[in-house]
Amino acid sequence: MTGSGMFQDRSPDQRLVETHRDVEAGLDDGVADGEEEDEMNPDDPFDIGHTKNAPLESLRRWRQAALVLNASRRFRYTLDLKKEEEKEHRRRMIRSHAQAALLFKLAGQRELVLGASVSSPTPTGDYGISLEQLSSMTRDNNMATLEHCGGVKGLSGFLNTNLDIGVSGEDADLLSRRNAFGSNTYPYKKGKGFVSFLWDAWQDLTLVILIIAAIASLALGIKTEGLKEGWYDGGSITFAVLLVIIVTAVSDYRQSLQFQHLNEEKRNIQLEVIRGGRREKISIYDIVVGDVVPLKIGDQVPADGIFASGHSLAIDESSMTGESKIVHKDKKAPFLMAGCKVADGFGNMLVTGVGINTEWGLLMASISEDTGEETPLQVRLNGVATFIGMIGLSVAISVLAVLLVRFFTGNTKNEDGTVQFIREKTSMSQTIDGVIEIVTIAVTIVVVAVPEGLPLAVTLTLAYSMRKMMADKALVRRLSACETMGSATTICSDKTGTLTLNQMTVVEAYAGKAKLDPPSSSALMQPEVLSLLIEGIAVNTTGSVFPAKDGGNVEVSGSPTEKAILSWGVKLGMKFDAVRSEAIVLHVSPFNSEKKRGGVALQLSNADVHIHWKGAAEM
Repeated sequence: MTGSGMFQDRSPDQRLVETHRDVEAGLDDGVADGEEEDEMNPDDPFDIGHTKNAPLESLRRWRQAALVLNASRRFRYTLDLKKEEEKEHRRRMIRSHAQAALLFKLAGQRELVLGASVSSPTPTGDYGISLEQLSSMTRDNNMATLEHCGGVKGLSGFLNTNLDIGVSGEDADLLSRRNAFGSNTYPYKKGKGFVSFLWDAWQDLTLVILIIAAIASLALGIKTEGLKEGWYDGGSITFAVLLVIIVTAVSDYRQSLQFQHLNEEKRNIQLEVIRGGRREKISIYDIVVGDVVPLKIGDQVPADGIFASGHSLAIDESSMTGESKIVHKDKKAPFLMAGCKVADGFGNMLVTGVGINTEWGLLMASISEDTGEETPLQVRLNGVATFIGMIGLSVAISVLAVLLVRFFTGNTKNEDGTVQFIREKTSMSQTIDGVIEIVTIAVTIVVVAVPEGLPLAVTLTLAYSMRKMMADKALVRRLSACETMGSATTICSDKTGTLTLNQMTVVEAYAGKAKLDPPSSSALMQPEVLSLLIEGIAVNTTGSVFPAKDGGNVEVSGSPTEKAILSWGVKLGMKFDAVRSEAIVLHVSPFNSEKKRGGVALQLSNADVHIHWKGAAEM
């Protein structure tokens, strides 16, 4: 603050605690800038430093080494490596298109022929440019077309918007823009229906064994005891199998619906736009072509657009182009792609493409998200259940083989001591009855050994826990969060705002080596000090102050720290718009977590140059 360094605006570390599976319960996870990554041993093919973004090849080695006997239903939440590869292939295709557009742009810039003809914008409805021309210019990064339109200012005229006050924000205007240029939504792939979950449930190896056992038991019971009483055992097994299939399918289907709901909440990002000269928070789905969107460090570019104003704006386009380098945006390189992250600086962008008319929209429309995970407890119990089931099946087959050999070699006797099977003397009916009794014993071993209820009980327990947490307004994005949060004894947090209202105020201030008590008491400061302080607050900020709609107190926008300092400035008598209009900004050094400070150099009307800094006290 005005070279005094009185206020700290640190970006706290966001530490990620990684367990066997990355777990979150409604809170976004992240890794702090500058945090050292776990070292990986390149000689160990099974060494995975971070499980969240582990290489598919390492996961495949683990999958081959682990006891995964049936991935169709028992491990229904385990990551499908084949689908993951297909998803990554789609991403690479989209990125290759973006890279091709970038290379095409660079080649065009090198081989641009002076005087080349550029088609004039074609008016469409109330707007001076068509959707096709607008999308083509943004997609191909066509600077010639942009310059032909008169730059970003001329393009804003074609779109009936103002770079300073944005669109009007009236419902009729927003509807007209959506009809002309589309909405910022894209089609999602529909989730699986209930029948699909039923189909997946009955294909489990254990259930197949039980179904075969039920049919065999039903046939044997009817054959030996008659229809009236012989159907009991087989019917009971059939009922149990159907119950397991239906309960499992219902549980999976409900979890799928819950995941879709939570995914919609995750996609519905709230961001600021400038409409009618005011900053308003809206859903990302409500953005329209012509909107002016302020961007700052950490934001995601919500739509395709063009750089309008700002300082040191740097974009991480690796999610779209695959290039890891940071791209700086200015008047010479103004095109912004949706889905990219702001790495540094701040600025305003003019939205030129939304929804399916962007590369990001095409990418999202081609990829369907699923849970792709199973809780650690389910993994262990499913492995145990499958292992026990296979042992039971092996024992049943062994017992079947031994008893059949003993039966046909004459070593098996009836209760009266007679041999059950004598070659060429025992009738075919008696032989079949003897074999049926032996098969019944083997089927009984399989039925008893297969612990199908164990994984089902865990699934029902976790699903019940998820419903209880949802009743407490806790968004459960992953089923494993219920298990992990239930085992938590201590929660460690150092991120301001995670466990608070995230509303900051200035509670203590010093000026001229004197403490201001209360902090808003401007009478305790010299006029020159007060003028410099208000000038630094108003100019060295990314927030804004504007009159309230209801005519009450002014409204303040920006980060929590910015809002606290601006609110303090208003109490000191700051006239935000007047102070900013009196100065010409010469240079801006944006705040980030590495520098821990931000500054601005400005020239006053009397040619004096002032430099204001704010940030951590030790800087």
